[in-house]
Amino acid sequence: MEKYITDLFHEYPNVAILISIVAGILVALIGFLPSFFLTAANILFFGFWKGTLLSFLGESIGAALAFLLYRKGFREAAQKKLVKYPRLQSLVEARGKRASGLIFSMRLMPFIPSGLITLAAAIGKTGLANFIIFSSLGKIPALLIEAYSVWEITRFSQMGKWILLIISLVLIFFIFKKKPEGKSGTAPGEMGKK
Repeated sequence: MEKYITDLFHEYPNVAILISIVAGILVALIGFLPSFFLTAANILFFGFWKGTLLSFLGESIGAALAFLLYRKGFREAAQKKLVKYPRLQSLVEARGKRASGLIFSMRLMPFIPSGLITLAAAIGKTGLANFIIFSSLGKIPALLIEAYSVWEITRFSQMGKWILLIISLVLIFFIFKKKPEGKSGTAPGEMGKK
């Protein structure tokens, strides 16, 4: 995907900035696509700082638009989806400073999908201005870490190798993490009994 976008930038250099921002908006609107491939394309084509800034603009504008879309028509369906996420439920109920703090802190956590944070804020009691400000502020550190990681990996420096190793270990941990027993309805030790 990153190569496709980089090729697009090279093919249409006069509108590469616009393509980058629109792609960032689409990633944010879709909500479940990872943004690292776009960040990588931006950094490879525009350089570290300009690429990072374009990724930030696209994601921030996209999050604001997604907030408005979710607020317009997804409240009932979203409530059912968010039942599985107690932390996000607290954002739905929060107001004012508490809502702002939750949005900011959740944006810092890489394991909470960005689209779900936007969804929870949109169906909750948070205002648009508060959401835009604190969502964007929370994206800055997370995006800088992502951009730095992508930069180091694409240059395949020593730091890039360490980043790849850490990512691999985290993925291995989650893949082989033992599932809790008893979820299937059969208690441990009862498999062979009738």
